[in-house]
Amino acid sequence: MRFNRLDLNLLVALDALLAERSVTKAAQRLNLSPSATSDALSRLRDYFADDLLVQVGRRMEPTPRAEALQESVRDVLVRVDSTIAMQPSFDATQSDRVFKIFASDYTQMVVCPRVTAAAAAQRSTVGFEFLPQVDNPQRNLERGEADLLVLPRPLMAGDHPHEVLYEERFVCVAWAGSELARGGELTLERYLGAGHIIMRPHAVRAVTFEDAFVKRMGVARRVVATSYGFAPMPGLLMGTELVATLHERLARLMLSIWPLVVLPCPIAIPPMEQALQWHKYRTQDEGLVWLRGLFRQAGEAVATTQI
Repeated sequence: MRFNRLDLNLLVALDALLAERSVTKAAQRLNLSPSATSDALSRLRDYFADDLLVQVGRRMEPTPRAEALQESVRDVLVRVDSTIAMQPSFDATQSDRVFKIFASDYTQMVVCPRVTAAAAAQRSTVGFEFLPQVDNPQRNLERGEADLLVLPRPLMAGDHPHEVLYEERFVCVAWAGSELARGGELTLERYLGAGHIIMRPHAVRAVTFEDAFVKRMGVARRVVATSYGFAPMPGLLMGTELVATLHERLARLMLSIWPLVVLPCPIAIPPMEQALQWHKYRTQDEGLVWLRGLFRQAGEAVATTQI
């Protein structure tokens, strides 16, 4: 199909080339030969009267014209995928669709087991791909590289719909054999005097919800260790006088496995609203409607379970 003399199939090639910045990698992504992909790039250069990608050292870099086109091209392709290419009906017991979900390991431990269990109870044949934390998950959503984001509500993009699943409080966790655990109330003085373990996702500049709030209060914690996820933190607490500030439901889950104590946090961190977000063009996608329903049920179960 052509529009204003442009073969619209070339937009798919342009999207892959700008994402990969390599003819070889774009060819693999498109399931084409490198020569066919190189030919597509030549035709795109002729149409736009611009080099689009130029060799800089060992890497191809986009020209200003290409950078201006990138998000618009991706937006067009997401619209086509969500309104034209998407199957009109969805049957979870017959579909081989794989849903891509951005979720921290906290979410994967507290919420997602209920989602996968509910899908299994329905004899679903779909797959789930939980994506690692990145610096700007909203960009993955915009580009159609993630189907859902599960994040604290303040981190949601403002131009896409979202739904709050439940609220989560924060507590402190320490090794059961520590003086912190045996010494009575965890006062603010004892909290600030202790060494802390905090979670900082790998290759992500943004801080976590609780860390951001603590910093806004002007509270300086002595950080002894950091972890790229929440799951390793109990092991790092063992045999130490360190403390971690965690989501209460996750802390209670860890308490059933590790010799830990859960203590009230002396800093009044507001509850975190854990929310679900999807692309505005895909609100009517029947597969995502089904998946959002599973997350909604899981959120309700999490909210009503006795802590």
